[in-house]
Amino acid sequence: MTSARRQRKARPAWVSLVGIALAVAAVPAARQVAAAVTEQVVTSPQTGLAINGIDPVTYFTDSQPLAGRPEFEYRHQGVIWRFRNDGNKAAFARSPEVYTPRHGGYDPVAIARGIAVAGNPLVWIVSRQRLYLFYSSAARAQFAANPDTIAAAAEARWPTVSATLTQ
Repeated sequence: MTSARRQRKARPAWVSLVGIALAVAAVPAARQVAAAVTEQVVTSPQTGLAINGIDPVTYFTDSQPLAGRPEFEYRHQGVIWRFRNDGNKAAFARSPEVYTPRHGGYDPVAIARGIAVAGNPLVWIVSRQRLYLFYSSAARAQFAANPDTIAAAAEARWPTVSATLTQ
């Protein structure tokens, strides 16, 4: 076998190992999405926290998602929510319907199409004093271009879509 041929044969084995490594690395991510779409509220499959432990009040008060702290936890809708401080926790406890992401944190663009896709807490919009989480920046841009129409379509489809999720 020539030197050039040995090099060509060696490359696929290396490429295969990289491919296998990438596939194995993708399994937890795929499992996370699958686990996230089995609950009424999007939760982290690793921690069980709503919206990955982000304090939902900070979207309104700080105009950005900020991580909550373990010492400020509150159970609502069967999941644990984290907050940055007692004030945010108390505000949420008084009015969870204001601070809870619409549709449990599922992407409203996907819901309007009739499917449940977990939203990413870092891809969000507050529209008409309600928090919406999106699967992607493209979905957020689509919503932002026509929020009233998409929100209405998502509201209409949500009862059917949510019935496919476990309680």
